[in-house]
Amino acid sequence: MKPAPFEYHAPEKVSDAASLLRDFGDEAKVLAGGQSLVPIMALRLARFDHVVDLNGVDELRGIQRGNGTVRVGAMTRQAEVERDVTVAGGVPLLARATPFIGHFQIRNRGTLGGSLAHADPAAEYPAVALALDAGFEVANATGTRTVPASEFFVSTFMTTLEADDLLTAVRFPVWNGRCGFAVEEVARRYGDFALTGAVGGVELDGGDRVARAAIAMFAMGSTPLRAPEAEGALAGTAVGEVDVEEVGRAAAAPTDPPDDIHASAKYRRSVGAVVVARALRRAIEEATHA
Repeated sequence: MKPAPFEYHAPEKVSDAASLLRDFGDEAKVLAGGQSLVPIMALRLARFDHVVDLNGVDELRGIQRGNGTVRVGAMTRQAEVERDVTVAGGVPLLARATPFIGHFQIRNRGTLGGSLAHADPAAEYPAVALALDAGFEVANATGTRTVPASEFFVSTFMTTLEADDLLTAVRFPVWNGRCGFAVEEVARRYGDFALTGAVGGVELDGGDRVARAAIAMFAMGSTPLRAPEAEGALAGTAVGEVDVEEVGRAAAAPTDPPDDIHASAKYRRSVGAVVVARALRRAIEEATHA
């Protein structure tokens, strides 16, 4: 099938893109990497009168480190995120999650901002952003604002972005000191969407106790999920006394995962506890040897 007819727009500046979204509102859709949007439109699962292509907006690309964060432009390709030394050094969790996204052809076109704005609850990037307390830079025709990751994701494929909003960049805080990070997921095939998954980060103090922990799960609800009680239980605990299996069970217990043809809710909750434990174990091992 082919998409329904639409008018194509190719702005070269953020201000021009914002003006188009202001003018057309719900009738317009932003095209970033197109790895999700193009198939949806081709199958006529959705139709829009206007498509605003951001691929010509150079100011939406780039990776910079400064002021304790790594700022990644929304139109930065996932393949670039995967290879970039600044990302690897400043936000290793983001770099390690990227290879799990589809296949290299998808990552060559897919963008960081496109994945986050699409807000698939089974995707890796939303969980990474939530775990690291990333800040989402949003622009429209009237100004700019920053939305914390904890407020950005509303439900499946839904975010706080309004029809005239444009995600321009994401800032990921840099963890310093003795830190470790890990990504674990279960999928039918490598590159498929996860049946369940977890990302984790651990920072140790000088006495091998957990000073900070971050755990986020994906494919376990309508949005990525943090595990604040499990994180809190880890704080101040000596690494040798951490029961990662118990932490995994505590993280997965309150979740309400989907029950569908791919996996039952019971399966996802059970395996979710396992992947949290695995991610936490690997993160602790890395931090211990840092």
